[in-house]
Amino acid sequence: MAAMTGAALAQDGGLWVRVELLPTLDGAQLAAQGYSEQLPDDVAGYELESGGYAVALGPYSQAEAEAVLLNLLAEGVIPVDSVISDGAEFAERVYPAGAAPQAPVEPDVTAQPADPAIPDETPAQAQASEAALSLGEKQQLQTALQWAGVYEGGIDGAFGPGTRNAMALWQAQNGHEPTGILTARQRAELLGAFNAILDGLGIETVRDERTGIQIDLPMAVLQGPVYEPPFARFDAQEPGGPQVVLISQPGDADRLAGLYEILQTLEIVPEEGERQRTEEAFAIEGRNGEIHSTTYAWLVDGQIKGFTLVWPAGDEDRRARLIETMRASFRRLPGVLEPAADAGEDQAVDLVSGLQVRVPERTATGFYVDARGTVVTTADAVAECREVTLDESTPARVVTTDPTLNLAVLQPQAELAPRAVAGFLPGAPRIGAEVAVAGYPYGGALSRPAVTFGTLADVRGLNGEEQVRRLDISTQPGDAGGPVLAEDGAVIGMMLPREGTRQVLPEDVAYALDAEAIRGVLASAGVEPTLAQAGEAKGAEGLVRDAGGLTVLVSCW
Repeated sequence: MAAMTGAALAQDGGLWVRVELLPTLDGAQLAAQGYSEQLPDDVAGYELESGGYAVALGPYSQAEAEAVLLNLLAEGVIPVDSVISDGAEFAERVYPAGAAPQAPVEPDVTAQPADPAIPDETPAQAQASEAALSLGEKQQLQTALQWAGVYEGGIDGAFGPGTRNAMALWQAQNGHEPTGILTARQRAELLGAFNAILDGLGIETVRDERTGIQIDLPMAVLQGPVYEPPFARFDAQEPGGPQVVLISQPGDADRLAGLYEILQTLEIVPEEGERQRTEEAFAIEGRNGEIHSTTYAWLVDGQIKGFTLVWPAGDEDRRARLIETMRASFRRLPGVLEPAADAGEDQAVDLVSGLQVRVPERTATGFYVDARGTVVTTADAVAECREVTLDESTPARVVTTDPTLNLAVLQPQAELAPRAVAGFLPGAPRIGAEVAVAGYPYGGALSRPAVTFGTLADVRGLNGEEQVRRLDISTQPGDAGGPVLAEDGAVIGMMLPREGTRQVLPEDVAYALDAEAIRGVLASAGVEPTLAQAGEAKGAEGLVRDAGGLTVLVSCW
């Protein structure tokens, strides 16, 4: 039956409970693996004739299909839009056989190391002990056969003719009778050779009762554990060494989605790498020049459990081998790491349960100049950045820079609707007028910009520079790039950094790039600036309100 399509089975009267439709193969396999934790004998994934993929349970008789649908809907195990299908729309099966899933599975039994004391088995005994292997262990055997150079098929945990031929070939190459069924002793021999690269890491089976997780870990290079719900951290013994984080918390699909987002803000999960997520599971790869991390998490029976492996970059062979060992050994135990009742005083805004949140290399201030969300800031703020974000969430690209003026123009890479945009003063401001500077002197620590008040000392710099305004005001480095507002809210310039000038200015003296220079750069970039209309003085409260909608945090990553 495993080799037949759904349509062929439908002709024999089989019915399925179709639980999900997904657009990608990876997503379908990940969803199917999540369901297989609760329904291991019934879950299948199929490519659809019309495109896309389906996760289904079955095949069943008519009565069985109706009973399964009603029972699982009542238990909340499957979505409310699940339906009974005759399988006519199904094409090739993609889970568990006929494909090579790239997303996590969650096995139940720890793989055994090579041990000559393991008694040999007859083919019948070997087949019986093989049937008790979890899906993860079967996939690990296929991976080991692939490593040994005898298997080229998919890593799907289905022992079809290709896997059997590979087993027989391996047996013949290693002096065993080529039965095509590996005995327990032969499996231990194959996996022992496969995992020899892990020698020296002190692989131990860790049974952690507090998290309710059992898993093989390289304890020779780890400390721990340190419990800070929802994590149990096994930190590195040496600086820059490996780290493992076990994930354990009660939850539902919404909390799983929230955890998925939170993890991607952490330093241990670099931004580059593949991501997969369904309602029941997710997988995250993160890579940079220093580390490669892999995270798997599954939602089963109201409990979210999983793990993250953080490994030094440049040691890919051992990392890949270890992650397979951890996946194959991962086992759920009773219990879950309960949320802490009292977080205590030893907290920091840049930590999540003891793990460092990823922070930008530097931050500055910018302000919106049109309704599309175009932003101006200093050229220094975005120099040599891998990525630039607005308010720490919206990616932006640098449209143009003018190093001479220290001005950069940014455009958001996602749809953005600012609450306010700059209205530039069309002429020269009045010397002695009160001004306000809006900025983020503390980076992202505050959700709104701080506003500092001062006066316009001169419409030129101390050396007669025409394109700058001199202010009597005390500002901080993070204010650079922020708007300088006149009493009526019109923008008269952009705050320039104190660093990098050829003069050491007094603490209460600062420069701003004047509005006319900014408008010229915007026009050359194809952005039409708005001119302010003369208005009444707004007072401090009104300027603070205007600044809140106009000003944006610019982060360089």
